[in-house]
Amino acid sequence: MTERKQTPDRAKSVKKTRRSAAKKRAGDEATGAEAARYYYKGNRHKQLRAFVATVKLGTLSRAAESLYLSQPSVSLQLQALERELGVALLERRRRRINLTDAGEALYELARPLVEGWENLDRDFQAKVQGLQAGKLTIAAGTSTIQYLLPDLVRRYREHYPAVHLQLANVTGKDGLAMLREDKADFAVGSMLDVPHDIAWAPVRHYDPMLILPPGHPLATKEPLQLQDLSPYGLILPPQRLSTYRLVDLVFQQNQVPYQVAIEVGGWDVIKEYVAMGLGISIVTGICITDADRERLVVRNMQRWFPQRSYGVVVRKGKFLSAEARAFIDLVRPGLLTYRDYDESGHSER
Repeated sequence: MTERKQTPDRAKSVKKTRRSAAKKRAGDEATGAEAARYYYKGNRHKQLRAFVATVKLGTLSRAAESLYLSQPSVSLQLQALERELGVALLERRRRRINLTDAGEALYELARPLVEGWENLDRDFQAKVQGLQAGKLTIAAGTSTIQYLLPDLVRRYREHYPAVHLQLANVTGKDGLAMLREDKADFAVGSMLDVPHDIAWAPVRHYDPMLILPPGHPLATKEPLQLQDLSPYGLILPPQRLSTYRLVDLVFQQNQVPYQVAIEVGGWDVIKEYVAMGLGISIVTGICITDADRERLVVRNMQRWFPQRSYGVVVRKGKFLSAEARAFIDLVRPGLLTYRDYDESGHSER
């Protein structure tokens, strides 16, 4: 009899316990969902860093290496970002990763944010200490480093002696690669073709010059024609460099034959070989000094060859550090407007 009377009470107790457990589970799930939502928000920066690195470097493995993460970790961050935004950002193929339209839009927005965040400590120190700390890497060719940059470097060092300045001596192709991989803040040099993801602001313009040893038959010939150079061997930089390609283009366009006697790198070496009577050369006026005019015959070839312009080269969308902006202002104040270097451009990786 006693057990029958307790059965309804026991049943009510069980129901109450179940309702409490259900409420607790629902509360835990809501708390978990809320925590997950804030977890994603808290890790949005990590996800965007992974996304930007993957787009810039082209593969998950290279992005993971640059971020000191495992490849699966980067992949999970990308998946979480796509899941939270509700769109596909990347098209994953065998070797490369390509952006979708949504990915392009996000990349344009995220890249300056990520780069600005990464440079926050450095820029803060620069603001507080007046550029008393930091690092600046400039990519440039040999002639630019030797003839164009010395005065700028001297002035920069006078103003900002504590900044670690690195001049990376590279060819134009390698310089562009450094810009695209953010291994250089900007480049200084000459460009024949400007890719659409690059901003270039020319500053100095130099005429093409024919250099000859004293007493050469072309030293005083008037008028001097392009075909007059045909019998004489040219001393030119290697074929992979833009100067050689430009000289070849001009001769081909004018249907004038020419011959290359020596290929050698470096304007100083070329000038020395010409002075020794080993050939003649066409060089850019940037490398001609007063001392050169005393030992060589220098004739302007602007009638036949275009001027070469030298200036500052920046990847579009690049977040310029305070150190970089300070150097560019020495080149020419306001040379690169905000629009020039901050607008985005599709990478040519």
